[in-house]
Amino acid sequence: MTEALTVSAIQYQALDGGIMPNVEEHVRLIEDAESHGARLVIFPELSLTGYNLALLSADDAWLRPDDPRLGDLHEICRRTGITAVAGAAYREPDGTPRLACVAIHPGGSIDFGFKTHLRGPEKDLFTAGDGALLLNLDGWQVALAICADASVPAHSTEAALAGADIYAVSAVYTVEEERRLALHLGATAMDNRMFGVLANLGGTTPLGPSCGLSGFWGPDGRRMRHAAGTGTEVITAVLQRGALRKFH
Repeated sequence: MTEALTVSAIQYQALDGGIMPNVEEHVRLIEDAESHGARLVIFPELSLTGYNLALLSADDAWLRPDDPRLGDLHEICRRTGITAVAGAAYREPDGTPRLACVAIHPGGSIDFGFKTHLRGPEKDLFTAGDGALLLNLDGWQVALAICADASVPAHSTEAALAGADIYAVSAVYTVEEERRLALHLGATAMDNRMFGVLANLGGTTPLGPSCGLSGFWGPDGRRMRHAAGTGTEVITAVLQRGALRKFH
């Protein structure tokens, strides 16, 4: 168990052209995060395609089990020792459609977490999950959440009761949702006495222009640091276990 964990939240403006161009850019950004000492990298919701649900009518917009298109991501995680969490539409082996976070580990294994609280047209495309995926990294318990999951207190509370030290949210928050974003992440961190991490999709989507503000919150609910703009940006913080001990 380590006393500190270095995490990078990647505010990411997705590229047009499908999964492969975005995989290539994810690799570049993971290399950037490595230069800051990151052990864990969090990307936004649907980072491998961008949040444009109309694109999901194409079969190749969906990841499949053992998808060869993730090969370069597996390789960069192996080479750097980083666990990277990307966002994607995913079909399970039985065909169940999920709005997923995809955790790729240095050893070659992969975990999938599924959005629990779908909103709007997502409900017509995806099947909801049943809670946060919990990762163990250097003795730290990291709960993965996707966007609207962070707006439902029971989701983070369940993760905290399962031992989460960090609540990491991959999301799409748009202009005029700045206050909503701050309340969701700050209250989640403070109420459950854990760190909050947000990776927000940058640029503009069919939902509107991003409000940015990817970053980190301490277990006291205070913002630690955040993105300067609304485009692609790597935000890194060293999370200290001592900050958690003050509240436990």
